[in-house]
Amino acid sequence: MTHFNWLLDGSIVGLYLLATMIAGVMVRKYVGKVEDFIVAGREMNVYLGIASLAATEFGIVTCMYTAQNGYEKGFAGAIPGILNAGAMLLVGVTGFCIKPLRDSGAMTIPELMSRRYGPFVRWLAGWVIVLGGLLNMGVFLRVGGEFLVYVCNMHPTITILGFKMEMLVFIMTILLIGVAVYTILGGMLSVLVTDFLQFVVMSIGLLAVTILILKNIGWTKLVGAVETHYGAGGFNPFTNPDIGWQYIIFNALLCSASVLTWQTCVSRVLAAKDSKTGMKVYTGTSFFFVCRFLIPGLWGIAALATLAPGALPMKSDGSGPNTLLAMPVFIGQFVPIGLMGILIAAMLAADMSTDSSYMLTWGSVIYNDIIGPIRAFLKREPWGDKKGLLINRSIIACIGVFLLFFGLWYQPPGDLWTYLGVTGTIYLASMTTLLVACCYWKRANDWGAIGAIIVGAFMPVVTLILQKVGPWTQWFTKNATLWNIGAFVFAAVAMVVGSLLKPQTSQPGGN
Repeated sequence: MTHFNWLLDGSIVGLYLLATMIAGVMVRKYVGKVEDFIVAGREMNVYLGIASLAATEFGIVTCMYTAQNGYEKGFAGAIPGILNAGAMLLVGVTGFCIKPLRDSGAMTIPELMSRRYGPFVRWLAGWVIVLGGLLNMGVFLRVGGEFLVYVCNMHPTITILGFKMEMLVFIMTILLIGVAVYTILGGMLSVLVTDFLQFVVMSIGLLAVTILILKNIGWTKLVGAVETHYGAGGFNPFTNPDIGWQYIIFNALLCSASVLTWQTCVSRVLAAKDSKTGMKVYTGTSFFFVCRFLIPGLWGIAALATLAPGALPMKSDGSGPNTLLAMPVFIGQFVPIGLMGILIAAMLAADMSTDSSYMLTWGSVIYNDIIGPIRAFLKREPWGDKKGLLINRSIIACIGVFLLFFGLWYQPPGDLWTYLGVTGTIYLASMTTLLVACCYWKRANDWGAIGAIIVGAFMPVVTLILQKVGPWTQWFTKNATLWNIGAFVFAAVAMVVGSLLKPQTSQPGGN
């Protein structure tokens, strides 16, 4: 039985949501130019950047898939967080790629690409970034809605003005509208301001629940549960049959690539006052990525240690218990009244900061790198700031509609983290190759860039399709990591081969 009290806990959540909406909307008066909307006028300092990046990269979807990793893989499930933290620290200290990227003055990665590879590569890069980004984000609303429904033990349906609808659909719609309003009005300025508030609330909730778990369940019982269910593989990722070398290699590639080219991370570098500030943001945020996997992973392990057999709802296809819901089922039974309200507010804080930043990020790429090159090709004058702001806001509204319908329709196969990794690889494999070559290889050109984009996107797209249709569904679900290691390898090969095949005398330029 859930401990959520609609009067006490509901009031805490309601007050938080009201404060966030007011803070997000108030900054709209400072948005006068497109640059203000997309990169906050490039005035972000180190501390705001750390809080914003940490809040953006921890949403309800993050908490759910990391807790699922803990439930299914034990402590070994935290290996992606360790790899991500190491990659971010290394890039932050050295400035590898992010320093020349920030120094270029570009607002997006494809904008930098156009200066080296030409406008067509910029346009093509924009498409694969948006494709991978929207497929990646497409499950966020559903996962966030499922968390709230199971933690609060809500009735499966709700009746509004005589119309009956699923509670999940209702929650998804309310979450989306709340985030979209302040993101559309204030852009990156609203995102940064609300992210700081959300980081504070999120940290309080995460730490309070973790301390309660360690106090009431105990470290010994958590370790014992992992040892009982998974043996040595629950602690050593190399001996875990669900992890192994291919999972680790794929996550090492994925985490390194996301640090360099995942647009929501890079947008903080691009919004920083200068490249040195961007490097400090990465360095300061790096250890958070260990906590990002370890803390919810402990919650998943606590669910493993305490939930009775049969406590989890079944998957929609009836193939077994839905382990993604282990953590919210446990939290609903474990966290007491009062703290539950703080936790729900913290989770909403995490989810809103993630959703707002992602919507803004993909919208800015559509505006800057898909529509922009088309207008340039047609020799149209650039939009003024007033028209540009209207277009950006309209794009974000359209993204919101897509996310709502995609979230209702699509259910990812396998574990959620692997699905997010595969969809991210659609553009991470090629964009990382293009960025590194752009910054450090003089021979790189548009032939190599186009080849890398096509090859890098092909393999993860094939994975997503064949996981759903055809006789190979189980193989591609089980071996998604191995298949997509090839996306990174062959994207790099395509860049080298394509660049070497083209004569050096006719490289494109342009903006």
